[in-house]
Amino acid sequence: MTFLELIPVFSYFIQGGKCRQCKARISPIYPFFELLTAALFAIAPFSVGWSGELLIALTLISMLVIITVSDLAYMIIPDRVLIVFAGLFFFERLLFPLVPWWDSLAGAAAGFFLLLAIAVVSKGGMGGGDIKLFAVIGFALGVKLLLLSFFLSTLFGAFFGVIGLLLGAIKRKQTIPFGPFIALGSLVAYFFGDYLIVEYMRLLTSGL
Repeated sequence: MTFLELIPVFSYFIQGGKCRQCKARISPIYPFFELLTAALFAIAPFSVGWSGELLIALTLISMLVIITVSDLAYMIIPDRVLIVFAGLFFFERLLFPLVPWWDSLAGAAAGFFLLLAIAVVSKGGMGGGDIKLFAVIGFALGVKLLLLSFFLSTLFGAFFGVIGLLLGAIKRKQTIPFGPFIALGSLVAYFFGDYLIVEYMRLLTSGL
């Protein structure tokens, strides 16, 4: 493998969308997510500032992009990926803790047991990878934003699922990966969650 094959996005176009060795087609999903990752990395400092929290943001983006690609391509959220990022979030939250400090532990517990309860009640409607993923996300976000990320994930999943059914792109009872919707909901909750909660409460109280 040469240096030119390792340049994100550009390697795809330099090689004409094909592997240099075997000439097999490379899915455009890879350069798309490489470009998306770069855009999210560039936007993150404007949201969280140049602080220790930026390290959490970049780690979260990295994990969610990886699991999205894996879930789309293979319908799998690898345990090894989750273990690595759980360790990273653990040490990063020791350095840059939430307030209160135990919110990370509570978020991880809430993410795990909430999804586990749904899996039990729905008799397998929620995959084991999704359960463990929400536990890791909860450690990074804390309880409040974890609950918001779950709500947004299900909202996005339901919305795109209905659109897919109407367009004929998805068949009834077809299994679709939930990881991408978890990623989208978690990123929105992390970067805009406090604002969304404040605005929701404002609208709620203004109507009383």
